[in-house]
Amino acid sequence: MKKLNIDEFVDALSQAYAHWQAPVITLLSNKGATPYEVLVSTVLSLRTKDEVTAAASVRLFERARTPRQMLLLDEKELQQLIYPVGFYITKAQRLKEISGILLDRYNGAVPDTLAAPLELPGVGRKTANLVLIEGFGKAGVCVDTHVHRISNRIGYVKTKRPDDTEMALRRKLPRKHWIRYNELLVAFGQVICRPISPFCSRCPVAHMCRRIGVDKHR
Repeated sequence: MKKLNIDEFVDALSQAYAHWQAPVITLLSNKGATPYEVLVSTVLSLRTKDEVTAAASVRLFERARTPRQMLLLDEKELQQLIYPVGFYITKAQRLKEISGILLDRYNGAVPDTLAAPLELPGVGRKTANLVLIEGFGKAGVCVDTHVHRISNRIGYVKTKRPDDTEMALRRKLPRKHWIRYNELLVAFGQVICRPISPFCSRCPVAHMCRRIGVDKHR
């Protein structure tokens, strides 16, 4: 198989994307979510299914859409609003802490940089990059489990950890693809390129894929 042409790969996924459900944070961003709402929803989304994140975000934003409003919520009420997202008790505490820091240091605004959000409790590189992309429309390289798995599966990178994948993509992936790469691969990974037994028979990029680590497929 010839070397992967990443432009052709991204173009093929972009054409197929119309038939897939957009990731939850992209959907919220497209509906006009503020950077703070993108940050909050991304925190809620960790280890949580998209449909659960979406419902929890709607309930929460009916009561609190700003850091100040978040701090006014009783923590028990906040837990009830976001339940049943994964680790909802810890996440409720984190949202309170994050909101307080944003008010104290940034006058309630979410910084439009990669470095500053990484100083917030519970915010890692995946979250910080996604807020940059979906909250501000700025270029970032957001690597979640789908991006890490698929980028290695197609043979574009050879890495062991998501953070390593991010750094490899920053070196190799053309910057023009940075903003959409996560959105496309998350949707692709949820529908077609599943972790176990992917649907290779109806994959729009099967002819480009090296199927590294794929033992069984449909």
